[in-house]
Amino acid sequence: MKISEMNWEQVEAYLKTSDLAVLPLGSTEQHAGLSLSVDSILAERVALEAAEPLGAPVFPVLAYGVTPYFLAYPGSISIRVETYVRIVRDILDSLRSQGFRRIFIVNGHGGNSPAGSLGIEWMADNPGCSVKFHNWWNAPKTLKAVQETDPVASHASWMENFPWTRLPGVVLPSQQKPMVDFDRMRAMGPAATRALLGDGNFGGYYERPDAEMQAIWDVAIAETRALMQGPWA
Repeated sequence: MKISEMNWEQVEAYLKTSDLAVLPLGSTEQHAGLSLSVDSILAERVALEAAEPLGAPVFPVLAYGVTPYFLAYPGSISIRVETYVRIVRDILDSLRSQGFRRIFIVNGHGGNSPAGSLGIEWMADNPGCSVKFHNWWNAPKTLKAVQETDPVASHASWMENFPWTRLPGVVLPSQQKPMVDFDRMRAMGPAATRALLGDGNFGGYYERPDAEMQAIWDVAIAETRALMQGPWA
């Protein structure tokens, strides 16, 4: 359930029965012809659908992340690593102070990995608390489903193209784009990265049939929910 659809008294009542909170992490960055909010949309939706039968509160997605390599694409916003870690730490501290002890982070953006390292450090500083950092898109079962569907898949390609990340009126290319040279790209600044990538797709087809996407989505939801359920420390 969305925390935005609860009041503080309802949260207080919930905490008498459970100490699990769900925090989605996203990003605002280029995704070729898809929404700039792809990572935020997907992280929050995975979190909500996975948590729904568990009755766990899902906090609003943190919609800005660490994405300096895309700053040459208008609309992309990046937070410095030190700032990002401080924001996530403050969120964790707030949750702990109110009685949450199990915090499940659903991450939708690879650049947010510093939050995963923070979670490990934060647990050492807060005995009795447990944090799970879950990259939903490359968790074992979900990644297997993606690779079995089409092994050529990456950022802004078909694997992020769901009905809820598309934009009305935008027609995507039909051809398969060659995969980018990742080693070369990682050595580039924002302007050079844009020149190399062009529209922003790292490689692969731009879309696949909705039935295939729904099958992958179902795997992702089931895998995420199972991790929410435990075991916990």
